[in-house]
Order: sequence, then structure tokens, then C-alpha cells
Amino acid sequence: MTPFRTARPTATATTTALAVCAALATLVAAAPAPAAPLVPATPLVPAARQDGPGPLPAVTPRAETATLYDDEQGGNANADDPAIWRDPAAPDDSLVIATAKEGGLRVYDLDARLVQSLPAPAAPGPDDAPGRFNNVDLVHGLRLSPGGTADLAVTSDRGHDRLRIHRIDPSRPGGPLTDVTDPAAPRVFSADQDEVDEQATAYGLATWTDRRSGRSYALASRRNRTSVALLELLPTRSGTVAYRKVRSLDLPSAFRLPDGTSWTPCGEPGELPQVEGMVVDPADGTLYAGQEDVGIWRIPADLRGKPVLVDKVREYGVPGTYDEESEECAPGEDPGFGGTRISADVEGLTLLPERNGDRYLLASSQGDDTFAAYAIRTGRENGAGRENRAIPRYAGGFRVTAASATLDGSEVCDGAAVRSEPLGSRYPGGLLVVQDGSATPAQDGREATGFTFVDLRKARGALGLTSTGGKTGG
Repeated sequence: MTPFRTARPTATATTTALAVCAALATLVAAAPAPAAPLVPATPLVPAARQDGPGPLPAVTPRAETATLYDDEQGGNANADDPAIWRDPAAPDDSLVIATAKEGGLRVYDLDARLVQSLPAPAAPGPDDAPGRFNNVDLVHGLRLSPGGTADLAVTSDRGHDRLRIHRIDPSRPGGPLTDVTDPAAPRVFSADQDEVDEQATAYGLATWTDRRSGRSYALASRRNRTSVALLELLPTRSGTVAYRKVRSLDLPSAFRLPDGTSWTPCGEPGELPQVEGMVVDPADGTLYAGQEDVGIWRIPADLRGKPVLVDKVREYGVPGTYDEESEECAPGEDPGFGGTRISADVEGLTLLPERNGDRYLLASSQGDDTFAAYAIRTGRENGAGRENRAIPRYAGGFRVTAASATLDGSEVCDGAAVRSEPLGSRYPGGLLVVQDGSATPAQDGREATGFTFVDLRKARGALGLTSTGGKTGG
């Protein structure tokens, strides 16, 4: 649950968001400490804070998917997270694979037209939760037996606390996705079905292929907890894909503020500040994880190193009181310890690589309907031959706004995905796909969501990027 939410004028009362804006804070390092869960404070209190980041440039989309409705008539479909698969042989035939929670998986072409719809697995029992696909990411070139190498879509099934793996084959009759999840695939966090039904289950997801070992992994976060698990993907002799948990890491849930007090983000009793949006930078094996009500963490993807909090949401440090009747948090006075560029929830994270070796981390600032970009500069290699992990620096932001009365922008955005390679004639400069948490126009009384397709050249222009990735004028 997002704290401090206020009602939003959307199709349903459940679609809500914060109306606050944010500006960049002093960067702070932190590590989880099981024995002492408080994170060290930022050394200095910010000297001044703005009410928001000021006007950001707007970009308009080229296409959007048909609206999904989260009700029985709509198959309980709720758009959440996209991934972009590029067809190297025919880039015009590339696909967008997206989660729709209880509505399963949707596959779209580059015109945002539906290609395939796959249902989520049924509930194992009458009182159990059905499958609920939350986040999706891709693995390229995993060697399967039999069948050679294959590209895979890996999804977190929040309803069953498992990963679901689909092989991608655009030539396959009936649709490009085939479920190759091993039937014996274990639960990610839960010991039994009773724990699964409590729904502290696999939530956010990112994939990673270790360049040194060639092994492929998924990193899954846990709903309503601070845990992140590293799961190795294991092809079987029968052509399916299993996985095993390698290790896990718990991020902090309590934080020491500069005034010496302790702060825990407000939420429903028993729930901890969860992580959802995640992405791995393949250049140096760094996981970026968005702890929704806290900020963005930088963590070694093997989960062996020290997490560093690289930016905080504006609401960081704001006390709150949970109201059981409204199921919302009422905020107290802002002490001014938060960041100033992203607003809770910080959600979809995706990585934009540039030809000069630099990368840009894009983050959905769900609370103020904006997107923030952080530059990750190419660094020198250390003695082990691995590039030093650089702290991302804020590089700008933008909004995705409606192109017309029938072509919507993006509000309350959950997931995002970017591909910088040419995608045929439609997107020769690459593609950005973002979730729209408040699709319009929508039918009265129905919660409406979808996915919006943006020409990446427009987003790059809004960030002032040159054709090689550098900033214009410098």
C-alpha cells in the first residue's frame, strides 16, 4: 500500500496517487543490518527544498494498447509491467510482452495490437489465490535441451509465489509464447500453500546473465517485505526450465534520520516497505531496486555486496498514521529529509544503454506522473577487471502526456521498458513502453489500465541526449 495517498479523479476510487513533486537529495550510503536495522543518516540536512522539480518537458506517444479492465467482465486484467523483445531477423516483427496480473500475459506487436493472450494459472484450491502475473523480464540465448538456445520471458507469479517461464518463438503457430516452466519449480519465498495464501509472495522481478560465468538468473522481490532473492535458472533435459534459490538479502525497513530519530514508512500493520521495480545493468552486474516508499538502491546483482541508497523519494522521513477505516496513511509534518526528484511510489525501473558506453537509469515517479533519468557514466576497471560501480546522477526528467483525445499518455505508472536498438520502420530510434495506470477514456465505474508506446527519440530529446548519448551542449 502506498502511504499518504489522496483521492484521484479517475474511473474508480481505487486508482490513487500522490500529487507531490520532488527534487534531488544528498546521496546516502546504507546497508541492511539485521542486528541493528537502522540505516545511517544522510550527513547533512538539505539547505533548501522546492515544492517540485519545476516544469518538465512532455513527450507524446505513438500508440497504445486496448484498455484492460480489472473486473469480472474484463477478466480481472490489470496492466502492470512490460518487456520489449527485439526480433534480430525482422525488427519490424518485434514484440511487447506485458503482465496483466490475474489477466495473465499479453503479447502486442509494435502497433500495440494484441498478438497473444495467455491466462494466469488457476487457483490450486477453492480457497486459494489464482495466478497473478506481476512483473516480466527477458533472458536471451539460454541453452535448452533439446532445442538449442532460446529467448525466454520470465514472470513473477505473485498468486502462486513462483516464477513462470515462457519460450519466445515468433514462428510458432498459435502465438509466440510457450510455457516451459518445469512442473517441479519450487515456491520462491513460501514454505507451503498456507503461506502462499497470505500473499507475501514473489512480486518484482529482473533478470541477469553473469558475463563471467554465463549463468542466467532472476532476482525476485517479496510483496510486503524487504526481501530480494537471487534465483538461478536451470534448463532441464526435458526442455523445461527450473530454478533454485542461491541467496537472499533483506533491505532495511527502519532508517536513522539526520535529527537522530528513527523512521519507518507508514503502511498497513504488519507490512514492510516493499521493492517492486528492478533492473540489472549488465555492464557491471549492478541491480537497481526501487523500494517504493524509500528510494532507489544500488546492489551487486549477486547480492554479496553492500546496498547503497542512491536517491530517496520526497516522502522519505515523513511520519504517518495509518487509518484502518480508510486504509490510508495520514502524513505528518515533512521534516525535509527526503529527496527532490522522485515521489512515492518509485516504480518501474529500466536501463537505457548508449553507444558511448554510458547508461541512463529511467525510473517511474508514480506519485507525480513523471519519469526521472539518472546518468551512469562509464568508469575505469578495477584490479579484478570489473568496472567500478558508479553512483547514478540525476540527468533530467519528462512526462508522457496525451497525443489526442483518443491516444492517452501515462499516469500513475507502474512498469516501464526501453530498447535503444532500431525496431524497424516504426521505431528506428528505439522504443519506450510505459504502463498507464489510469487509461482514458474509460467506461464509468471500471478500473482501466493499459500500455503506452513512445518513440524513444522523443524521450531522448526531452532529456537533451545526443545521438551518442551525451548531453547537448556539454
